[in-house]
Amino acid sequence: MDEQTPAFTIVGAGLGGALMANYLGRAGHRVDVYDGRPDPRAQGFVGGRSINLALSTRGLTSLADVGLADRVLEDAIPMRGRMMHSARGELSFQPYSKDPNDAINSVSRGGLNITLLNAAEEYRNVRLFFDQKLMDVNLDAPAVRLQDQQSGEERVEQARVVIGADGAGSIVRKVMAERPLFSNSVEFLEHGYKELTIPPTEAGEFAMEPSALHIWPRGGFMMIALPNKDRSFTCTCFWPFKGENSFERVPDRASVQAFFEKEFRDTIPLMPTLLEDFEQNPTSPLGTVRCYPWRHEDKVVLLGDASHAIVPFYGQGMNAAFEDCRALDARIAESTDDLEVAFARYEEDRKINADTIADLALANFIEMRDHTGSPAFLRRKRFEKTLHRLLPGWYKPLYNMVSFSNIPYAEAREIARRQAMQIRFVGRLIQIALVLIIVLVIGMTL
Repeated sequence: MDEQTPAFTIVGAGLGGALMANYLGRAGHRVDVYDGRPDPRAQGFVGGRSINLALSTRGLTSLADVGLADRVLEDAIPMRGRMMHSARGELSFQPYSKDPNDAINSVSRGGLNITLLNAAEEYRNVRLFFDQKLMDVNLDAPAVRLQDQQSGEERVEQARVVIGADGAGSIVRKVMAERPLFSNSVEFLEHGYKELTIPPTEAGEFAMEPSALHIWPRGGFMMIALPNKDRSFTCTCFWPFKGENSFERVPDRASVQAFFEKEFRDTIPLMPTLLEDFEQNPTSPLGTVRCYPWRHEDKVVLLGDASHAIVPFYGQGMNAAFEDCRALDARIAESTDDLEVAFARYEEDRKINADTIADLALANFIEMRDHTGSPAFLRRKRFEKTLHRLLPGWYKPLYNMVSFSNIPYAEAREIARRQAMQIRFVGRLIQIALVLIIVLVIGMTL
């Protein structure tokens, strides 16, 4: 193979691909990164998805590895809990943790992507190429066939290793899926999402509390809002496509206005462009991608959404992708002379955890839309926080383990399962003890 062939060819310059370029660049590998979009640093960010994301401990740990955590946090807004909005407009704040320093950070997708690209380009051994659409992958060569989006010309670039970081609609994954014994599935929710905006006030301030994730839970559907650095909020409606309280029930401006007056009345004064935004912004699907294997010999490997896209309801999609980068970098460093072993170990590390967070994200959707406003849910959360405060070495809420630690997702779920069993056991012992006490008291009075 030509000496000019890079050690790693990354397809996709989004968040996962750009961070992986930083890891490999730091390690001294020659890296070429290709993306079908224009360079967002010159053309402006065009992502087609949410303009802000939730960055938590796992993502920050990966950014810190390449010296970027502090730079990213400069433009982040910490959210320390959920602000619940009832149908009557009543507010209630639910802290995420007993520790006031625990926060989910709202970050700009575009700003973060640009930060990662600029940092990657600081390595002389990393090259970035935009307007280069991936058309096909030769898994065995390996090689990538690209089309220049300006000229329309196609060419083939030889590679030593291809890293597929090209998102949920990954071309690399689709080519791998043509091989025998490759499992590939995309499961869509019956719900979709549409984005709206709450702008800053006339005084240029936040229209709502900025240090919280705002949720309007309505049972079967909901809306959320995250703060932006420009003091606006990005609101996202998660509604069914069809049926009651669905997108199909609001076909025109009048029905949108009536629906918001009924379900989200407190937002209407804050959203002067509600009807225009609702009409113009797309309604997009939500799905979960699962596949196996994530690799082909020592030549091709997947990371991030290309291998495990998840729904956004645990705020872990980006964090899980960044964790992939950290795990893949570590395995490559351990087994540089045998990348097939490195990729196999990376896959073993990450597959079970990716499946776990996919399941947890789906479960958390139900919790957020149906339960977060219920008295029973609030009592359970208060009980969890009390246990965590009194017995921090024994009890850790699942949400805290997922969002504020680096405990592997699968291990966190197992710890939560064991804790729940222990609490039920203790509860039964207390019930038995109370019954015995009542029996003894009755017996003594007879």
